[in-house]
Amino acid sequence: MGVLCFALAVMLFRPVPILPENKLMVVKGKVIEIYEGGVNDINFKLEGRKEIFYINRGLEGVLRLLELRAQLINKNITIKYPDHWSLLNFNKGIVHISKIEHEGRTIFTEVKL
Repeated sequence: MGVLCFALAVMLFRPVPILPENKLMVVKGKVIEIYEGGVNDINFKLEGRKEIFYINRGLEGVLRLLELRAQLINKNITIKYPDHWSLLNFNKGIVHISKIEHEGRTIFTEVKL
């Protein structure tokens, strides 16, 4: 029983991996909304996409909501993210952002070198 509980806990709380850039998935789209969610997370909504993309604890660093909104709303960006699954996010509706690019510039990254 203890092994089963441990296995369930691992599947529930799998940490999001920090991967090298060549191992990340890529999505491009127009930003329609940026807002705070979770605990100091920054959430991004892209036009025509159901997923919510987020920077974990993004507001604890140098990123600011008002600046991001002014810079990125109605602009096309590239989001790079790990293909990650857990029981808490079984439908992959919430996507952890590893890197954001806009017009060839890196806006945010936590990518391994």
